[in-house]
Amino acid sequence: MSDHKVTSADYTIPEGPFRLAGPIVRPAAGALPLRGDLAHIALVGTHLAAHYVIPNKGLVGASDVTLKHTPADDAEDHVTLPAGTAVELLDEAGDWVWLCCGPAGPAGYCRASALA
Repeated sequence: MSDHKVTSADYTIPEGPFRLAGPIVRPAAGALPLRGDLAHIALVGTHLAAHYVIPNKGLVGASDVTLKHTPADDAEDHVTLPAGTAVELLDEAGDWVWLCCGPAGPAGYCRASALA
């Protein structure tokens, strides 16, 4: 993953303390950078996750990439991002990365080799 972190110059990073109150509607899979265990830092205060991450900046490589709902080649396709699209890297596991196009999504998995 890149060493270039998202900063407050990119968008407002929330500062605490935070309180989650009342029910929320769980977004559709891949709509937001939100998993049960991990979420984008910008979702603090609006969505509950065990951990929040400040993402690293990245780019889709020379070819379009189709994000998957889970980190597997046979997983359901989610959305296709054009080559050169700016992305935010949230998690890395083996050959797969979980990324998003920003805190408003979409989010999904692709092979790390698909990134520039």
